[in-house]
Amino acid sequence: MKYLFTVVLAVVVTASFGKSLTVDVEKSTAKWTGKKVTGEHFGNVSIKGGNLELADGKIAGGEFVLDMNSITNIDLAGSEWADKLIGHLKSDDFFGVEQYPEATLKIVDSEAFENGEAAVKGHLTIKGITEPISFTVKQEESGFSSTLVVDRTKYGAKFRSGKFFQDLGDKLIYDDFTVEVNLVTL
Repeated sequence: MKYLFTVVLAVVVTASFGKSLTVDVEKSTAKWTGKKVTGEHFGNVSIKGGNLELADGKIAGGEFVLDMNSITNIDLAGSEWADKLIGHLKSDDFFGVEQYPEATLKIVDSEAFENGEAAVKGHLTIKGITEPISFTVKQEESGFSSTLVVDRTKYGAKFRSGKFFQDLGDKLIYDDFTVEVNLVTL
């Protein structure tokens, strides 16, 4: 499912580097976007918890948990199609939420910020499968922002993927999805 993850890490930081910051789950958000040949769908997923470690001018570590049971759809909201899409995203075709109710991102390394940006490496776990992921974090007035692009097929979500099925035509769903995450910390 490409319907999820460009992680935009926007962390409101009022503390200096060298601190452990806790994610404010009430104020933090995560927006997923997935695309197919004929358009795109987007929605939200709740951040269940997390923390961010800052030291020596860089992101020294952190872990974030998404509640996969909380997946919503915005672009089809109010229609029966929204419920069908959410049900399908939660099914084994995509995220297998009954068996795997959480997805996690663990930051394992980061370069120091230079010109307000830093390259970050992490481990993303979806459906019990952990894969390395890299992304750039931008330091902004309100905190930090970043975008994760995730290849859903690496996590066993092969439904209508051109890598695994031929002749899908306009039924093809792109493998990459994004999740934009705004993390507000305490």
